[in-house]
Amino acid sequence: MPEETTSIDYVMEKASGPHFSGLRNPSADSASSSAFSDANAPRQPFVIGVSGGTASGKTTVCDMIIQQLHDHRVVLVNQDSFYRGLNAEEVKRVHEYNFDHPDAFDTEQLLECVQKLKSGHSVQVPIYDFKHHRRSSDSFRQVNASDVIILEGILVFHDQRVRNLMNMKIFVDTDADVRLARRIRRDTVERGRDVNSVLEQYAKFVKPAFDDFVLPSKKYADVIIPRGGDNHVAIDLIVQHIRTKLGQHDLCKIYPNVYVIQSTFQIRGMHTLIRDREISKHDFVFYSDRLIRLVVEHGLGHLPFTEKQVVTPTASVYTGVDFCKKLCGVSIVRSGESMENALRACCKGIKIGKILIHRDGDNGKQLIYEKLPKDISERHVLLLDPVLATGNSANHAIELLIQKGVPESHIIFLNLISAPEGIHCVCKRFPSLKIVTSEIDVALNEEFRVIPGMGEFGDRYFGTDD
Repeated sequence: MPEETTSIDYVMEKASGPHFSGLRNPSADSASSSAFSDANAPRQPFVIGVSGGTASGKTTVCDMIIQQLHDHRVVLVNQDSFYRGLNAEEVKRVHEYNFDHPDAFDTEQLLECVQKLKSGHSVQVPIYDFKHHRRSSDSFRQVNASDVIILEGILVFHDQRVRNLMNMKIFVDTDADVRLARRIRRDTVERGRDVNSVLEQYAKFVKPAFDDFVLPSKKYADVIIPRGGDNHVAIDLIVQHIRTKLGQHDLCKIYPNVYVIQSTFQIRGMHTLIRDREISKHDFVFYSDRLIRLVVEHGLGHLPFTEKQVVTPTASVYTGVDFCKKLCGVSIVRSGESMENALRACCKGIKIGKILIHRDGDNGKQLIYEKLPKDISERHVLLLDPVLATGNSANHAIELLIQKGVPESHIIFLNLISAPEGIHCVCKRFPSLKIVTSEIDVALNEEFRVIPGMGEFGDRYFGTDD
């Protein structure tokens, strides 16, 4: 069909086929592959090392951190699990064995365990029997890959290779008398030892090892917590720092205009559902709408506000903010239309325009249809497309908005998932706009589809994938 006679109906009909959220420039493939290699790497967990003297409250501190990070997957790996099993001769002379010396631990196995967890693999952690001084031969503790790995033990800072795996190092500093009292209670109640043997071991091995190995490692700590688990202020600050680090995707550090809404089990659960190819259309739409609403609300939070005072029913004055008045939405047809209802639910009576970008045959020409508010140059624009893949179609839409007089800084691009390639493509060309997404995926595959992705969003949402 000749270009000058192509009708809008024809273009809209052809757009009802498979929808890609970007138009790939083949010549850019080789140049971009190396640039994206780091961004496409799996995101590694945050590793925390917790050290300190015996019975200093390390486990209590770890438990408090885990409790406050309840909406993230956290695993605890104890250095005590990696004690070397004693042979028959050593068991006979167990009272002469120094369990507080670095040689008492299988550091190589500990390293291998943490490295596997950092790589996203599950591991089997040995179970140590403190009464018989040997490892269980037929049972292990299964530890799965997680968002946060806490490595706890008296000597976890001793070996530089172990320290290098940590993103944060915490030293729990507690008075020696308090630690001794706790050790006596723990070893007699939990490990079946008598008081005399505990005191003898403490004087002969524990205290000298603390002075020789544990205390010198204190200098490697990023944070020192006096009083251990009783120091709630310090633990709250640590958890706040961890949350900040977990909430930042690596691309958000490169592009400060990229915002990923804070992940929770609810958000991850909804992503799990809509990414499942076996989900029903009804459930796909329901959970997609919930996620879209969250993205829209987050995007609205980036609009400018003015201070406003109102009088409450109690005749009191409340100082708040007034919403941005000049606002509109623009959906990239067709998938972007799935986000319109959420925007209307949040912004009563909002104007919504449309942009259609479509590949015309194999010659790479673009047919662009747009229907936008006449005063769009005076408005802030929420650009809607659930999937940011290559970023090329988004760039076309943004360029069109700028041609219509919309300042680049007045555009907020909302999507459910983004590929690193798309973020690079858009942010490098338009560094002043904002991107708000709920998750950044791993990469694009050879067919330029987002991986792991969620398929053709428009077809699944509108029921045209059969």
